[in-house]
Amino acid sequence: MTADASAPTHAGRHARHQRQRGAGAAARAIAAQNLKEILAGRRTAEAVLARGEQTSLSLELAYGCLRHYFSLAAQIDPLLKRPLRAKDRDLYSLLLAGAYQLQRTRIPAHAALFETVAAAEQLGKPWAKRLVNAVLRKLPAAPPPHCEHPAWLQDLLKRQYGAEAPALMLANNARAPLGLRINRKKIRPDQYCRQLDAAQISYIPCANFGLPEALILPTPQAAATLPGFAEGQLALQDVGAQLATLPLRRWLATRQRTPAGLRLLDACAAPGGKLFGLLEADLGLAITALDKSAKRLAVLREMAARLGHRQFERRGEDARPWAFECREGDATALDWWDGTPFHAVLLDAPCSGTGTLRRHPDIKVTRRMADISRHARLQGTLLENLWRVLMPGGALLYCTCSLLAEENDQVLDAFIGARDDARPAPMSLPTGRAARFGWQLLPLEPATDGFYLALIEKLQ
Repeated sequence: MTADASAPTHAGRHARHQRQRGAGAAARAIAAQNLKEILAGRRTAEAVLARGEQTSLSLELAYGCLRHYFSLAAQIDPLLKRPLRAKDRDLYSLLLAGAYQLQRTRIPAHAALFETVAAAEQLGKPWAKRLVNAVLRKLPAAPPPHCEHPAWLQDLLKRQYGAEAPALMLANNARAPLGLRINRKKIRPDQYCRQLDAAQISYIPCANFGLPEALILPTPQAAATLPGFAEGQLALQDVGAQLATLPLRRWLATRQRTPAGLRLLDACAAPGGKLFGLLEADLGLAITALDKSAKRLAVLREMAARLGHRQFERRGEDARPWAFECREGDATALDWWDGTPFHAVLLDAPCSGTGTLRRHPDIKVTRRMADISRHARLQGTLLENLWRVLMPGGALLYCTCSLLAEENDQVLDAFIGARDDARPAPMSLPTGRAARFGWQLLPLEPATDGFYLALIEKLQ
């Protein structure tokens, strides 16, 4: 009886063990397929890793491999007798994932090796199990030192930041903090903090930055698990992105409100973080949210509905202060404009994203030097065009999430130097440093991503 009773228990444990092994190999195969797609440059990591098939392990492996891609690749490449074929890029990605586990995680080496080798079969390539095993066994236990940036980006950062460049690159390799913006239209910051206290969620206030509505969570967690998220009491937003609009908020606060509200254009509005932060600042704004992507505007509207922000569809009697409208259009053209000038323009310009490498490590791998000059040309075109919709006496806030002068001061140098009606306004923020025309936030401050901002006034 004893032997018979124990047999099902032993069989059950064995079956569970086999399922766990299968799940581990599957997660590694998913990570390899994710990396293959991201490294090809067709889609961003944010888009690829939002798919529902992800596990916590597949996400950790994908982000970890992107963060440390350059040191991992530098070790794997010499161990391959010949480069893998294009159709086997998933195997190369699997090797990256295996190396990352062995060198930079607490996963036991035998488990990491066994499951990664098994994942080759999950990818439909059982012939590669021997190759994966051989390469991974030759890796050193500890990773070699590496700045984890491509050579072209290293050169630009060293040229601009000099002796600070190594510390800046080291900061770029860290994990990003989770920033929150409390929706003051729904709840006071002190009230929301009491909710976090009751839920035993630790947080760091950012009132010393002049942002009582900003918090940082030292231990990130899913947004949906935070108190009041579904009710629109908060939004996820980096503290640097919140600081980026502070000079414009101060400028708007000195202007006399009109009955229909101060007209502000958010020229590249989606997904809407800065727009809704401005509405929540109670400045009496009627904001036009412009974006050329209907899909991105739909995301903006969804966020507005959750946060409780009002939308109007046309000018005139339906236009109210403390509200916004959406217009689908290209900010490099004017076919969307009705001819009525704006008191202020917010241009959060498309850029390299080099200030957000902690959050988007795929940028280090997929961006090229040619992208920087391409962005700079677009940024100049946007400035030239949007200056036309700004009324005399108005102000334009130019900002990017870039660390590079090529997309920041140099763009404004060309723009301001070509006209006599543009003047940079002085500014100062509690973190970061002055730039020639504005201000540069750096990820050296743990609370913020890297942002550049400059407020340009249009002379009467």
